[in-house]
Amino acid sequence: MTTQIKDKEAFQRLNFLYQAAHCVLAQNPENVELARFYCHTERMISKRLVLRQDPSVKRTICKKCSSLLISGVTSTVRQKKLRGQRKTVVKCLTCGLTNRFLSNPNYKLWCEQPEALLENQPKTDQDKNPVHQKKLSKEKGSSVKTPSTDCLQEGAQFERYPDEHGSQPLLSIGYLQLLASFPETGLLQMPELHNL
Repeated sequence: MTTQIKDKEAFQRLNFLYQAAHCVLAQNPENVELARFYCHTERMISKRLVLRQDPSVKRTICKKCSSLLISGVTSTVRQKKLRGQRKTVVKCLTCGLTNRFLSNPNYKLWCEQPEALLENQPKTDQDKNPVHQKKLSKEKGSSVKTPSTDCLQEGAQFERYPDEHGSQPLLSIGYLQLLASFPETGLLQMPELHNL
């Protein structure tokens, strides 16, 4: 099953610019300005199209001057102990900006955690929605029980029904029947509604 990636060409362009910046600095370490231009163009494209970049890519680009941060060439990397915690301090040699990253070996980025994957996300209320289930049943070809929506028709009957706060909102009888037909959702646990 292949999935279509939105803005695939833009991601390919970002990848090309990032690799080009690395190649320029690998061939000639003095050619920092061209690498900065490539990284700046990459950042502007990702901002304009609102594309999220991997944290490993974002950490290698200076946020102030858009220089590619390669240790020993355009940046210095030091381990320091600040306030009882070890931190990696990356200093850009072009503009002098410093970034501090915790050196905790047990720390995992959000994108690396299993909860971040779409397959591991819990089911939302959208899956319990009758309209959404009807769309899914058409796609899958299975039959899903969908209650009638008499409350949406003209001339529907209404009655006042007290809620747990003591107020009596005006509800249509069809809407009450609709709520009573889904006791497993826990919307209403009132035995009077199940007898409608």
